[in-house]
Amino acid sequence: MMATMLGNEVHGDTSTRAGLYVHVPFCSSICPYCDFSVTLAGEPRRAQWERSLLDEAAMYAGHGLEFDTVYFGGGTPSALKIDRLARVVNGLTQRLQIHSDARFFIEVNPEDVKPESTRAWRSLGFSSVSVGVQALDDPALEFLGRRHTADQARRSVTDLLGAGFDNVSLDLIFGLPGQTRSGWSGQLREAARLGAHHLSCYQLTIHRGTIFGKRKEAGLMGEMGEWPQAELYRLIHEVLGTAGFEGYEVSNFALPGHRSAHNMKYWTGVPYLGLGPGAHSFDGAAKRWWNRRKVRLWQRDIERGCCPVEGEETLTERQRALETLMLGLRTADGVDLASLEKRFLVDVIRSNAVTISDLEAEGLISRRGDLIAPTPAGMAVADALVRAILIEEVEPEPVPVIVPDVRG
Repeated sequence: MMATMLGNEVHGDTSTRAGLYVHVPFCSSICPYCDFSVTLAGEPRRAQWERSLLDEAAMYAGHGLEFDTVYFGGGTPSALKIDRLARVVNGLTQRLQIHSDARFFIEVNPEDVKPESTRAWRSLGFSSVSVGVQALDDPALEFLGRRHTADQARRSVTDLLGAGFDNVSLDLIFGLPGQTRSGWSGQLREAARLGAHHLSCYQLTIHRGTIFGKRKEAGLMGEMGEWPQAELYRLIHEVLGTAGFEGYEVSNFALPGHRSAHNMKYWTGVPYLGLGPGAHSFDGAAKRWWNRRKVRLWQRDIERGCCPVEGEETLTERQRALETLMLGLRTADGVDLASLEKRFLVDVIRSNAVTISDLEAEGLISRRGDLIAPTPAGMAVADALVRAILIEEVEPEPVPVIVPDVRG
């Protein structure tokens, strides 16, 4: 199965190496909004995860992938003991082709940021860190079920910057019940003043099966309305733009030179490999697959010597074109429609001439020749932009049949 997933097409473009994602499913507590593959488990289960993860990595050895970004996400990677994290980093380096100048990323919680941990993360090669701040307001943090205070969050950012990380990113959540314009803009301004290089701002979404999902089903809470959400989103571009941040993707904002090199792979069709429960992978061409979400099922498959894949799909040319359009219209770089047509043999420009003109007139996209890109207003409705544009498959030109003249 591995050979069919990772063929030569994965590394055909040597200028764009693959990204490696490592899912760490462990948390000290489960946040009420969390819909990821996470679990509360002690050291014995973590030791099992370590062994299974490295065994899974070994399944992909020798298949030609070379990685220049390695991202530890979760869950809470910073909850791992340093010696365990070191064994995982070293084990991955021994089993997979990780480039000598690869960038290592790690997600951390503010309460885990201590002088000894920051030194250890730096010594293991992590240069970029994403802090799960979520809010800089104590009542909001309590509502979100976070274990740290706003002061701890502020100190963690200061400590990480002082430790010399090249890129310090903060996660923030907006759209909480009762959240005001002034409160949200104040948090954004404070995050920028703290010195973060990058901010990821996510709208609160209530998923079924989560604690918040159960409260919603019981009529105890609901999501903020569409228009108030849109107004809070508009504030992100306004406040962070003034502070020098570029909104380069729907949820991501960076100072110049600080875009996430790993996450860009997801949005630009570069191959990536996901290890761990629930992790997703893409071969850079048309095939994607995803692992079992439940930790015990993921481990069971690996212990049996089986690939822990729960499902896979191969995209058609039209699906690939649609996905390229969808991802492009989530980023400030946009998508080149002429290149899209040539690559996937589809018609977009002619079929959507009126629609594209209308979207431009409404201020939702900008256009330079055949390149279209969402404006900040367009990013707020990126899914609607994609739905508005039709993609038509083009019938290949018939090859003329030449009948030889056999007359004497």
